[in-house]
Amino acid sequence: MRRVSRIAAAGVATAALAVSATACGGTSSDAAGSKSGGKSKGVAIAYDVGGKGDQSFNDAATAGMDKAAKDLKIGKKAVEPSDGESDADKTQRLTELVKQGYNPVIGVGYAYAPAVKEVSAKYPKVTFGIVDDETVKAKNVADLVFSEQEASYLAGVTAAKTTKSKTVGFVGGVDVPLIHKFEAGYVQGVKDTNPKVKVVKQYLTEKAEDGGFTSPDKGKTAAQGQIEDGADVVYHAAGLSGQGVIEAAAAKKVWAIGVDSDQYKQDALAKYKKYILTSATKDVAASVYNLAKSVVEDNAEGGVVRADLKSGGVALADSNPEFKKMADLQAALKKAEEGITSGKIKVKATP
Repeated sequence: MRRVSRIAAAGVATAALAVSATACGGTSSDAAGSKSGGKSKGVAIAYDVGGKGDQSFNDAATAGMDKAAKDLKIGKKAVEPSDGESDADKTQRLTELVKQGYNPVIGVGYAYAPAVKEVSAKYPKVTFGIVDDETVKAKNVADLVFSEQEASYLAGVTAAKTTKSKTVGFVGGVDVPLIHKFEAGYVQGVKDTNPKVKVVKQYLTEKAEDGGFTSPDKGKTAAQGQIEDGADVVYHAAGLSGQGVIEAAAAKKVWAIGVDSDQYKQDALAKYKKYILTSATKDVAASVYNLAKSVVEDNAEGGVVRADLKSGGVALADSNPEFKKMADLQAALKKAEEGITSGKIKVKATP
């Protein structure tokens, strides 16, 4: 079975921005006004907490931006967040990108929802994107969302099939609805595969500003505790904090399951890669790229653009050779994939 290789290609299935947008449809492209003769300076992204170098979520957005700049021959700009910033700070950041001539302007992460809502209303001829939020309803805003619970279900199947201790772990960065989707899918995948497997769970913080997505030390401590409780497979949905989870797993020679990007391939995690069994990925890169492409082609639309297992927008990575050698696991994953994409298996989005 080819997973990420197939899925990354299919990730361009997210390309159906115009086709798969499910909210109000009107076109909106016009930075300094491409329809009125102006020209966009290129694509801009405003990073979520963790910023560039998180080896997962933000880096995937960067890859999409870089590909768009290269393939479409447009400019690019990425702006880092600041510690303890307010919605007003985010609003100012997006406004400055618009004034500099960028289109589209993309907020990476649900925390940008208030800012995107405010700024998009002031600049209706500019296309905006927001990753991981579908609450902003506007003709010039694309809500780029994912069925993370489906990839997490496959991670749960993997954990249940590979655990020897019959205990597996989950570390969530922040106790919010988005990360609940990862937990819900993972636990369901574990229990559907082997009801006797115990899942130990921990969220690092209640709020993002307390470092749940940006503190590898917190992730490491949480994973160490779960491993001490018997977990021999630990899945994280914790952004940069997940590096600590992976480090803890490698130190104890147990399996880690990464998130968002294929973490087996991340240079910063190379010394731990032997213990990164797989990663539950979502193709943020394709979503960013496709939105930029739609603006260049003057056919951008607002609305919800949902990437799921069937479209190839979420997946399970297969880069680790050991993962591909596990025949029983591969058979179980194939069955699970078929069940999800056919609709036979309904994966919960809440615990």
